[in-house]
Amino acid sequence: MAKNVVVSLSGGMDSSTLLLRALKEYDQVTALSFHYGQKHSVELERAKSLIEYLKSKGHNVTYEVIELKGLVNLLNSALVTGGDDVPEGHYQEDNMKATVVPNRNKIFASITQAVALSAANANGNDTDIALGIHAGDHAIYPDCRQEWRDIDDQAFRIGNWDSEKVGYFTPYLDTDKLGILKDGEVLCEELGLDFDEVYKRTNTSYKPYPSGNSDYKSASSVERIEAFIALGRRDPVQYEDETGPVAWEVAKAAVEKVLAEHSA
Repeated sequence: MAKNVVVSLSGGMDSSTLLLRALKEYDQVTALSFHYGQKHSVELERAKSLIEYLKSKGHNVTYEVIELKGLVNLLNSALVTGGDDVPEGHYQEDNMKATVVPNRNKIFASITQAVALSAANANGNDTDIALGIHAGDHAIYPDCRQEWRDIDDQAFRIGNWDSEKVGYFTPYLDTDKLGILKDGEVLCEELGLDFDEVYKRTNTSYKPYPSGNSDYKSASSVERIEAFIALGRRDPVQYEDETGPVAWEVAKAAVEKVLAEHSA
């Protein structure tokens, strides 16, 4: 019996690595991205580009973008168009709570569950849902924690017939961003993919420039760059600041300064 999975794919580093893990672990993979009016909608372009790259390497993924743009004027978050400025600094500081989107993972999980259950009933194969929630987000994002996942799963099972056909795949729940990136290195080798080609097709920046280039000062970027520094690899995305595009060494040095100040 085929192993099927539906992946919630934001276009960020974590969910993109999750997609690679799904390709390794499952026979049939569906990926869903969500357009909810996020300022960093460049992540959707990166997700599409990644899907195209994977297909060019012989990996088949069914992909859909779910339009939720009607939410943009109704959500109170710095991440959506019209919201406050995205804060800068270390990703564990309290001001990063401004980047919480109310109930975001519940919205995404509910749609992913609906698609997974529909697929399971249609083709007779049990189907998992895959979420890229990880330990690095536990402090700021309550919907990235084990407790949320377990209660959300319980609500799904109470509210649906045949819910036993759907399972969870959250391999990074107790892993930080460095651990995810390390797994990405291994997966790229196992799947015959080029690491830089994969990760340049991801966006982690919550404050990307109109060019599509990433900033290196917002908390999400700081966390990503820290992982690449710890891994000893150059991040293949292009960084930028108010002066224009900058070399990796500039972004790396700026983040090393933030990390040093935070640990002082």
